[in-house]
Amino acid sequence: MPAPSTDRPQIFPDELPLLALRSTIVFPHGRIAVQVGTAENLALLRSLEGNQGLVLVAVALGPNADDLERLVERIGVVARVRDRTDAGAGTLQVTLEGVARAHIGALTRRVPFAMAAVRVAEETAATPGAADAAIERIIRAAETIAEVDEKFPAELAGLITRHANHPSRAADLAAAHANLRVSERDEFLQCLDPAERLDRLALKYEKEVARAQVVDEVQRKTTVNVAQHHREFFLRQQLQAIRAELGERDGTESEADELLRQIADAGLPAHVAQEARRETERLRSLPAASSEYQVLRNYLDWVLALPWTRASGSAEIPLDKVEQALDERHYGLEEAKERILEYLSVRQLLGAGGRDHGPVLCLVGPPGTGKTSLGEAIAASIGRAFYRISVGGVRDEAEVRGHRRTYVGSMPGLIVQAMRRAQSKNPVLMIDEIDKMAAGGPGGDPLAAMLEVLDPSQNGTFVDHYLNVPFDLSSVLFICTANSLLDIPAPLRDRMEVIRIAGYTVEEKVEIAWRYLLPRLFKEHGITDRDLQFTDESLSTVSTRYSREAGLRNFERNLAALMRRRARRKAQGEEGAWIVDGARIDAVLGAPRYPADEAEVEPEIGTVTGLAWTAAGGELMTIEALRMPGTGKLHVTGQLGDVMRESVDAACSYVRSMAKQLRIEDAEMKRTDLHIHFPAGSVPKDGPSAGVAVTLAIASVMSRRPVRRDIAVTGEVTLRGRILEIGGVKEKVLASYRAGLREVILPSANAKDLRDLPAVVREQMRITFAASMDDVLARMLLAPLSVTPDADLPAIDAQLPENQAPRPSSSDDAWPA
Repeated sequence: MPAPSTDRPQIFPDELPLLALRSTIVFPHGRIAVQVGTAENLALLRSLEGNQGLVLVAVALGPNADDLERLVERIGVVARVRDRTDAGAGTLQVTLEGVARAHIGALTRRVPFAMAAVRVAEETAATPGAADAAIERIIRAAETIAEVDEKFPAELAGLITRHANHPSRAADLAAAHANLRVSERDEFLQCLDPAERLDRLALKYEKEVARAQVVDEVQRKTTVNVAQHHREFFLRQQLQAIRAELGERDGTESEADELLRQIADAGLPAHVAQEARRETERLRSLPAASSEYQVLRNYLDWVLALPWTRASGSAEIPLDKVEQALDERHYGLEEAKERILEYLSVRQLLGAGGRDHGPVLCLVGPPGTGKTSLGEAIAASIGRAFYRISVGGVRDEAEVRGHRRTYVGSMPGLIVQAMRRAQSKNPVLMIDEIDKMAAGGPGGDPLAAMLEVLDPSQNGTFVDHYLNVPFDLSSVLFICTANSLLDIPAPLRDRMEVIRIAGYTVEEKVEIAWRYLLPRLFKEHGITDRDLQFTDESLSTVSTRYSREAGLRNFERNLAALMRRRARRKAQGEEGAWIVDGARIDAVLGAPRYPADEAEVEPEIGTVTGLAWTAAGGELMTIEALRMPGTGKLHVTGQLGDVMRESVDAACSYVRSMAKQLRIEDAEMKRTDLHIHFPAGSVPKDGPSAGVAVTLAIASVMSRRPVRRDIAVTGEVTLRGRILEIGGVKEKVLASYRAGLREVILPSANAKDLRDLPAVVREQMRITFAASMDDVLARMLLAPLSVTPDADLPAIDAQLPENQAPRPSSSDDAWPA
């Protein structure tokens, strides 16, 4: 047990008035002046006789400071009241002189002020010499703080040295002058171990030393910088006066003269040259060290760096070279090439009049179909500079139109930056991913700014916020790319000449690999065709079973994987040629990612193969229908949009209206629930083109007739059974072709879209056109498995190929007719 302090014990009355303070505390042997204004404290002080009364002082903190019961059993300070005076406004100012620590006992009275029992608090006696190190640390810290902080009492170190033999008094003295919060002061008051208090105070003082030194250093540097700036300003003024007397010019004058010479030699348009000269004159009057000087200097650098009059290539567009370049760098895409040549022909004819007008090219297609490389081929064939801008994710108008010079670090927008890098007033600028520009927000709408850029009637006077002068973009050949035309706003879409690139067939991918991909990849991997030998079959296998996509990126990536494996073995010393076959492909690329024939061809009840369009090309979409006992409810799942849900409702209504022809009893419809499901539930789906497939699935499951799965269907259905035109025909037909299907049913109104299909697809696929659902039902529904046809009802049965047999589904097994 620690020994009690050997200091002479204090004798106090058994109870004293309790003075609760909120914002400060007095330590033993210390003195503070405090103003009190609460009714209890005023009554207490006025009850004392003269200026010699004793009170028990405690700190009341927190939201329940008025609850004095919380102070019981805590440590307070017995203090003597000195110099009591009226401070006005209903307050008294008193000086409290701390005497000793004391335990606050039970409250013996509450009105008009609190009285509390008092018991002397005995402190732990410090071991001789145990506190000397902490006291020495506090003294050194106090001396250091006094040197850097004028407000700190310089005599504190001497006072603590004088009381070094009394650790408790030294600790209270240091705590009273430390930079502490009231709660921290109260913690030191509650601690009865002087050695512990001194150790904690030494840490506090050392931290205060570090803080005071940092503040002093900052203030000193600030003072030095201000003095240096004043000195530099004074010297510059003297230097200017001396140079004026000698007839010399300073550096700013010389730089302004050089800028004026560059402006005269640059051949700038008249309005731009006038603005540049005006800003140069402003620059002349500014000191070189000012921030505005740097802003003006950067602005003039941008003005002089832009290609106001420099052009690349010739004014005429050599159409024969363009056609040759497109054929050399791209296989297939005949329609896209033809449209590009027609567009450039119009540009050339209109450009002869002095200005280029006409809509902007927009290449729309899935990723990896060669949209960017088409733009590069156009630029190379006509000899113009080429630069690509990616605007995907652009959310602020200032990114397109630039920031005003009033902002710190402002710069021109993407268009002007591209013109500076292209160093030509008529480059080919490719604006990539324009369908992924974000809608307008707090910073303005970037799509609205892009309207001015791409509008031929407005971009001749395009004004960037940073330049604040018109810049002529009418000679620029803009080419935009997008994955989805629907994501481009209608006003922006109206300014574009849209060229669709649907994707490549397997045969086209094989031919592209032989012509372009393999020679380039062999060169990039340091091997030759003698080290790795492909065949048409191996390339077709890689395309169909490992990279079934509209574009070529995964296909090229898989070919590169094969070459990397061969390059590694060759670097290890293996000689000879690798023949790429199925076993070699499996060893390098792993198990096939797609089955040999994705499309299911065996007839099923309630399952139909539909077609869908996505930004990555067309896809097969299986639609499933299931019947179960119920009350005629319809359940639809698969994360569908509102339009597709309405198509399901319309299909269900149509099938109910055709119940007699389909041999479906009305009572059976009322006691049967239907569940329509679109697999891949995590993918959002919408659009009306699945109407034919949904109607067919419902008709199949309700009539218990299998549906042919070797035919894909698409089209929108009305309540009268008419089949309406849909979009994305080329992409959907190519998707069915890639999946191994060779027959597709399309709306009759889409017959015009057949010319967009590649010749090989038109030759190998059978396209059936249907004007109404009667045609589709007759073609797709097979004879029922276990129902005897009724002679009175018209039969709607399709003929199944001889090599296929209908397969009953689970729904047919569960509820036989």
